[in-house]
Amino acid sequence: MGDANESQFSPNTFHLLGIPGLEHMHVWIGIPFCSMYLVAVVGNVTILAVVRAERSLHEPMFLFLCMLSITDLVLSTSTLPRMLCLFWLGAHAIALDACLAQMFFIHSFTAMESGFFLAMAIDRYVAICDPLRHATILPHSRIAKMGAAVVFRGVAFFSPHPILLKQLPYCGRRILAHTYCEFMAVVKLACVDTGATKRYSLSVASVIGSCDGFFIALSYVLILRAVFRLPSREASLKALGTCGSHVCVIAVFYSTAVFTFLTHRFGHNVVPRIHIFIANMYLLVPPFLNPIVYGIRTKKIRDYVIRCLRVKLA
Repeated sequence: MGDANESQFSPNTFHLLGIPGLEHMHVWIGIPFCSMYLVAVVGNVTILAVVRAERSLHEPMFLFLCMLSITDLVLSTSTLPRMLCLFWLGAHAIALDACLAQMFFIHSFTAMESGFFLAMAIDRYVAICDPLRHATILPHSRIAKMGAAVVFRGVAFFSPHPILLKQLPYCGRRILAHTYCEFMAVVKLACVDTGATKRYSLSVASVIGSCDGFFIALSYVLILRAVFRLPSREASLKALGTCGSHVCVIAVFYSTAVFTFLTHRFGHNVVPRIHIFIANMYLLVPPFLNPIVYGIRTKKIRDYVIRCLRVKLA
């Protein structure tokens, strides 16, 4: 028994508890989580396949959507399979290097998701406010540069996280009251003062989130102003419906991310299971909703999928 405990809490592993207070519900919680993951994978892979196959979809909006889909696939796959192993198989132990790798993917690809939301908002602004110059302002070369800049920003700002945490000494049995390796949860287990490391992480997250959020909000304010000036009421309603669904997805992403951020900074009295549950939502819900809102609600993608299904069923 002693050998088992010693191996379970070895110096090179962390122990994930899951959702504190809801351990008895882990099996049932895993069912909707798994369903959302499957929808996210099927939906995002479908978007990538459709855009790749249909040359008429090689437009800025759909190219940015493909970048967002890849980000969603990496983000959800870096967390959900491991989380389901915890819920269904009781696999609590995770190696230090695997924990740090998961942390890097979560934080860097969350930053990329935010960046691609901003890129898509800029694309919608140009498409609605200056449609005649849309292709000139956003040629494929500029789209590639914008995508590369978003990826570089995510990697550059969050690469220090695993490097810094790898150097820290950890005390006790390294128990994480979480479902995945989240930066703040891990850094709290260090035996030394980590004030500078925490400040770096919070500063980077706040600067990226606030800047992206501000420019996304500004883009949609300008879009709404242009929409209300459209001469056709039907065109205005169509544009409002499209923008409204986009804003809802972005609002879910940022509201849950901001709640998690503020809980780490100020919410010491927030019940842990609520904090962790919402932290899971901000990793699960956007990859689940994005293919529905940006894919199914997009006529060109919907028509192509229906056409393919009809050919296969004929």
